[in-house]
Amino acid sequence: MYSKIMVPVDLAHIDRLEKALTTAADLAKLYAIPVCYVGVSASAPSPIAHTPAEFSAKMKKFSEDQANKYGLSEASSAAYISHDPAIDLDDTLMKAARDSGADLVVMASHVPGLAEHIFASNAGYFASYSDVSVLVVR
Repeated sequence: MYSKIMVPVDLAHIDRLEKALTTAADLAKLYAIPVCYVGVSASAPSPIAHTPAEFSAKMKKFSEDQANKYGLSEASSAAYISHDPAIDLDDTLMKAARDSGADLVVMASHVPGLAEHIFASNAGYFASYSDVSVLVVR
């Protein structure tokens, strides 16, 4: 059915991702396919990581933790550095999907508010313009 799942991850908001992470893990186990956890950060120091190398290491640890937590046979990570993640996030995630070879993306979203009626959410944009299947989890 699917050959690889990509899961975009914001390490600053892990508590909001549990349903999407569980859904991706369940699908990965069901179809015996690998999962790639993708994070996007700025090169400037942030509360999550002070350097791109530290961010990459944290993403790697996150993917290992997820593999252990959910019993995944294969999990990897990819860390992307953007000049301005708030502006570049959609394009960076599109690139990550191509780079990873994923044919399914499982993304967390939130209940839409007024802003989403004017501007597309990241998950909405990705689902609208991606070449791969997208499962948006609220």
